[in-house]
Amino acid sequence: MADKVDRDLIKALAGLLTENNLTEIEWSEGERRVRVVRSAGPTMMAMHSMAAAPAPAAVTAPAAAAKEEFGKDHPSAVTSPMVGTVYLAPEPGAKPFVEEGAQVRQGQTLLIVEAMKTMNPIPAPRAGTVRRVLIKDGTPVEYGQVLLIVE
Repeated sequence: MADKVDRDLIKALAGLLTENNLTEIEWSEGERRVRVVRSAGPTMMAMHSMAAAPAPAAVTAPAAAAKEEFGKDHPSAVTSPMVGTVYLAPEPGAKPFVEEGAQVRQGQTLLIVEAMKTMNPIPAPRAGTVRRVLIKDGTPVEYGQVLLIVE
């Protein structure tokens, strides 16, 4: 079985990994499973700091500022528990689960993260007010990425 590696599938997954700036991606069908992980080793870091750092800073300056203001350590941050795609509503065209300024109760569904064709509701960790929604519907998210601020 090991000699039946689907190189096209691996290339496609690696392309999605790079295109969406993810650190890992996994695909499975039946008994078959493929996982592609990007290493954050010294070579990658050196390349990132020399070549990649200037371009994203110019393109995503507002997002970078938002990350600084609302980082993972923000006491009211709600972070993604997994890598996947975020959905703000239960289905396309439906009203979002929550919007900025909405009052939420602990355990209330804030959004959904789809991972490997499974819809995972993300509950409010505490009662409060949704101060900021930091992601857009249908965008890829990484483990630990700040999604919302609930104060």
